[in-house]
Amino acid sequence: MISLEFFAIFGVENYLGFIASAIILNLTPGIDTIYILTRSITHGKRAGLVSVAGIMSGCIVHVLCAAFGLSLILSTSVLVFSLIKWAGAGYLIYLGIRMLFSKQSSFDSLLISDASPDLFKIYKQGVLTNVLNPKVGLFFLSFLPQFINPNQTYGAIPFLILGMTFLVTGTLWCLVLTLTAALMTKTLGRNPMAGTLLQKISGLIFIGFGLKLAFDKQ
Repeated sequence: MISLEFFAIFGVENYLGFIASAIILNLTPGIDTIYILTRSITHGKRAGLVSVAGIMSGCIVHVLCAAFGLSLILSTSVLVFSLIKWAGAGYLIYLGIRMLFSKQSSFDSLLISDASPDLFKIYKQGVLTNVLNPKVGLFFLSFLPQFINPNQTYGAIPFLILGMTFLVTGTLWCLVLTLTAALMTKTLGRNPMAGTLLQKISGLIFIGFGLKLAFDKQ
C-alpha cells in the first residue's frame, strides 16, 4: 500500500484532506449530476454508464490543462474565458430547450420500442457538457494548488496525482448515481405523466444552469 510519504515526495501536501474535500465536492449536485441522472433514468443503466464516461472524459481534459498550465488562460484572458463561457452556456440552454419542448417523453420511446439509444451521442454530449463549462477548468486551477508544496520541483506530476484522485472519487460517486437512478426506470416508465414531467423539469434545470453560467460575473 502506498504511504502518504510517497505523495509528499512529489510535493503533495495533506493528501487525506484532499480526498475528503474531493468527496464532499463530488456529493454537491451540479450540471454533471443532473446530466447523469437524466440519462440514467430516461435510457437505463447502460446509457448512464456511457454518460459517466463522457463526463469523466471531459474532466480528464480539464485535469491535463490544469496540470500543464493551459487552464491559466481561462483566468487571465477575458476574451477566451468569455468565448468558452458563452459556448458552454449556449450548449446547456440548447439541450434544455430540446428537452422542454419535445413532444414525446423519453419514456414513451422507451416503452414503445426496444431500440437502443445513441450511446455515442450520449457520450459526446457528456464530454461537451463538461469541457464547455469553464468553471470546471477554473475549479481545478484554483483547487489543486492548495494541496501542493510551492517549493516542489516535479512540475505537472503533483497536479496529475491530485487530478486523477479527484477523477477516481468522482467516478465512484457517478457510478452510484447511475446504478441508483437506473432502478427507477421501470417504475417511471409505467407512468407516462411522470416521464414527461421529469423531462420538462430536467430541461428547465439545464436552461437554468446555462443562464447562470452565462450571466455569472465571477
